[in-house]
Amino acid sequence: MRVGLYPGTFDPVTHGHLDIIRRAATLVDRLVIGVAINRDKSPLFTLEERVEMIEAEVKLLSAKSGCEIVAHPFENLLIDCARDVGASMIIRGLRAVADFEYEYQMVGMNRVLDNSIETVFLMAEAQHQAIASKLVKEIARLGGDVSKFVTPAVNTALKERFGG
Repeated sequence: MRVGLYPGTFDPVTHGHLDIIRRAATLVDRLVIGVAINRDKSPLFTLEERVEMIEAEVKLLSAKSGCEIVAHPFENLLIDCARDVGASMIIRGLRAVADFEYEYQMVGMNRVLDNSIETVFLMAEAQHQAIASKLVKEIARLGGDVSKFVTPAVNTALKERFGG
């Protein structure tokens, strides 16, 4: 069984994330969505809320693709998380050249830590390249419409969080 790990904070999960998940599901038999607990960031949504959002959003996708898709919270090193879930590949989404520079460094470090785990990059589809969770939160906080960037359920959660 080929297992892939797609890590991120998913605060919140966007159409860009879901596009990468949909495409990654064609590459593996089991896709683990690693929901990062990052103490250096102050997420808008709790870990439990982010996991619930992802589980709700991927349920239909999992059934359609035939790929088992599960959410898995983690706080340890990415490479250790990959080992923990039995992943042979880490899947990363790229939006722009700036993303690649950071990801390139991460791949190098991860290869030193465990060269048996490959990293696969998927370019975001053109219509999703500008989407960033940070920007989505900022637009929502200021009362803007983020319905083009997130699913209706996530849009509702953002409105509730910001009292809109």
